[in-house]
Amino acid sequence: MAQENCFLPLMIDMSGRKIVIFGGGSVGERKALLFSRYADVTVISRGFTPCIRQMQEEGNVTLVEADVSDLTDDQIGSFLKDAFLVIPATNEKAVNERIASAAKIREILSNPVDVIGDVTVPSVIKKGDLTISISTSGSSPAFSRYVRQKIEEVITPQFADMIEVQEKLRTYLKENIPDQRDRKDLLWQVLESSDVWEALEISYEKGYNVALGIVSQKINGKVR
Repeated sequence: MAQENCFLPLMIDMSGRKIVIFGGGSVGERKALLFSRYADVTVISRGFTPCIRQMQEEGNVTLVEADVSDLTDDQIGSFLKDAFLVIPATNEKAVNERIASAAKIREILSNPVDVIGDVTVPSVIKKGDLTISISTSGSSPAFSRYVRQKIEEVITPQFADMIEVQEKLRTYLKENIPDQRDRKDLLWQVLESSDVWEALEISYEKGYNVALGIVSQKINGKVR
């Protein structure tokens, strides 16, 4: 069923992928700060913010000094070679449109800053292995940030610790409980245990030991 803006949330391994950002101003800086944590980032512009310059010095991004508005279509195309995602972030709408069109011709994803493109970048909450993304499909970035702030009031550091507890317990249970349903029930008991959550507020080690005690008691008792 064809719909406009059929965005599907995905978790993509960005390691080794090439991100090309056109524009070295504040918007390009924000995009570079985000994507350089996950991928190889190149920023093309006639000027760069001090933050982007600092990122280059630290080896986090590659900079190419060029007046983007003067680039020919062939030159733009050469910068797009092997790119996974292109971000037109100049302050000229017509230039951004040229870049997005060049990306589309080459079947490269684009994330224009002034219109909705192939990709929208959500607001992200990351606590250890827990990643939560919030998006309005580009309709209201401000509302995405608002929702993120509200969720961050609930998502404490103990959530990341609980994920680690669950991961270790899963390994332990696979070695001791043959039935998958029994393992699932035990993991849920740990998740819903106020004793475990209260112990995690003190330390990860204490929380894990309380959780292990719950599981061990069941293994040595009812499950076996």
